[in-house]
Amino acid sequence: MTPEELRAALALRDLTDPDAGEHAMQHVVSAIEYALARAWGIPVRRDPGPRIVPVAHNYDRLRYSPEAVTRDRRYSRYVDAERMLRSHTTARVPALLDANELPDVLLSVPGVCYRRDAIDRHHVGEPHQLDLWRIRRAGPPLTEADLVHMIGLVVSAALPGREWHTVPNVHPYTLAGREIYVRDMSGSREATGLEHDGGRAPSDGAGRLLEIGECGLAHPEVTGGPSGLAMGLGLDRLVMLAKGVDDIRLLRSTDPRVAGQMRDLSPYRPVSAMPAAHRDLSLAVGADLDAELLGDRVRQLLGPDAAAVEEIVVRSETGYAELPDSARARMGLRPGQKNVLLRVVLRDLTRTLTSAEANALRDRIYAGLHEGEVYEWAT
Repeated sequence: MTPEELRAALALRDLTDPDAGEHAMQHVVSAIEYALARAWGIPVRRDPGPRIVPVAHNYDRLRYSPEAVTRDRRYSRYVDAERMLRSHTTARVPALLDANELPDVLLSVPGVCYRRDAIDRHHVGEPHQLDLWRIRRAGPPLTEADLVHMIGLVVSAALPGREWHTVPNVHPYTLAGREIYVRDMSGSREATGLEHDGGRAPSDGAGRLLEIGECGLAHPEVTGGPSGLAMGLGLDRLVMLAKGVDDIRLLRSTDPRVAGQMRDLSPYRPVSAMPAAHRDLSLAVGADLDAELLGDRVRQLLGPDAAAVEEIVVRSETGYAELPDSARARMGLRPGQKNVLLRVVLRDLTRTLTSAEANALRDRIYAGLHEGEVYEWAT
């Protein structure tokens, strides 16, 4: 990262930090901590930790393989060879484990994280996460039954009455890993399907299922021996579900009509919706470019104006060899590249974009992403 990029990243408001102002996210964190502490009768140690962490704590101490794709500089934000902006709040856990001497404790780590991610209404490059690790040094080992009980307590505290279920998943820092899903009956623009970071699968038709986190038994190689329960939750999505917000950008809105509603967990009252503008782009890009990297590049290209981008959808991808000569010539496509058809959905949260403004944003995105030798401009 450049010094300017690092300063901008560290200046970003952490919505879990009360010192930066009240936010609904803080109420979600407190409700979950209180529910677990009351049910278990153990102390809570909340420690957000620093945003810049040792690479060893973000990956090595959590048993990430040296070959793990998430370590790639395209996906992680490195400060130097030894430090990075944390990609998950779990990076604070190794230091807390080293310092903990309590026989039974709940470690709570809320905060903002830094990733490369796609652009849509549920993802941002700086999401908020809450890590919850129960560590027991004395007494019987914690079990999968304890884990299931923990899931129920957390969902009931954050989303009372919401149906939930889990599916198995593998995490390097847990055993018996699971993903946690809740049912969303909001009837919003995406009313069916199972949505998570890896894609979608059909639902049973009774509303969509949304991933809110992952969990498992804390791996003994991470804890150093004591038994434990490990859980990581997506706070942005929990707040959105709790308040009925359908666009993640609203959580950081500075519009007084919106920001005033983000201080508590009362249901969100929509502000007048702005119409969307759609722009389709045919791009020549590197063969290894994916949706997460595309989203990150668009954020870098547009800077503050990226807030007007509601979603970027990859409609199709075609390799060099599969394209006819005429299509290659039209884009100036070269070997080692692919053609990506991209739909950009533009919708400012506070005003209607003019056609000229939408075209100008389209051309800025196109100029920054297209790597072919022939260009097609909107303006």
